[in-house]
Amino acid sequence: MTLNTLKDVYIDQLQDIYSADRQALQATRKLAAAASDKTLKDALERGCSGIEDGIDIVSGIVRENGADPSGEFCKGMEGLVKEVHAHVLNTDFSDDDVRDAMIITQYQRMTHYGLAGYGCVAAFARRLDLNDQADRLQTCLDNTYDGDRKMSRIAEGKINEAAAA
Repeated sequence: MTLNTLKDVYIDQLQDIYSADRQALQATRKLAAAASDKTLKDALERGCSGIEDGIDIVSGIVRENGADPSGEFCKGMEGLVKEVHAHVLNTDFSDDDVRDAMIITQYQRMTHYGLAGYGCVAAFARRLDLNDQADRLQTCLDNTYDGDRKMSRIAEGKINEAAAA
């Protein structure tokens, strides 16, 4: 596919986010199942709901622009999901708190990928005067930031302290 306009880049990146979110959703479900701390487990489950909302929003926007949401496969998120498996799901931990600290690390890496993607497409939508789409994407970006900050508070509030003990 040749990308000739900002609109082409916008659609391409929305498709990338759609793929990334779908991959992140599966990985986050596995992280939630592996988490020991109830607060962390609940936050990851809420994260799954937020990712599902993002998938629905991005899918709708891509379709509004006459494209197929599944038009791309996100290799970046594929790599991050492999890291989830390598550093959490396929690793033996002798301490649940240490595992929970690593779960937060891997979840936040995926989240930060999403922050970059949502920030770019929201800016593209604003430049293209697609204000309704920009508002919806900004909501996804804001929700992703909120989830990331909540995860940091969980880590700094008790998980990291317990893992260090």
